[in-house]
Amino acid sequence: MITVEITRNDERNIVSFTMSGHADAGPHGHDIVCAGASAVSFGSVNAIAALCAVELDVEMEEDGGFLRCHVPNDLDAVTYEKVQILLEGMVVSLQSIAEEYSRNMQVNETFGR
Repeated sequence: MITVEITRNDERNIVSFTMSGHADAGPHGHDIVCAGASAVSFGSVNAIAALCAVELDVEMEEDGGFLRCHVPNDLDAVTYEKVQILLEGMVVSLQSIAEEYSRNMQVNETFGR
């Protein structure tokens, strides 16, 4: 199962997210849940870099199955808001996948960190 952990601060802004595990919804290379989750998460990270000129602090494993991203603390207010909008879009997309494929993916949120 893919587990997505969204960490939010007291203001409910996203400070980090972690995606780990494998969906096991199909053979390697043909798993639509994995492909969808990967496309959404990496697309969001790439959109933040391209549209906001912000490089998230990214940790990942080469063989897949693990991605952790942290939002930098030193962003100006306008850039921070743009990053938050893109991340919120990512969360909505991941939650949509998890609703359709609940046996293969779950999204959890932690507040107040």
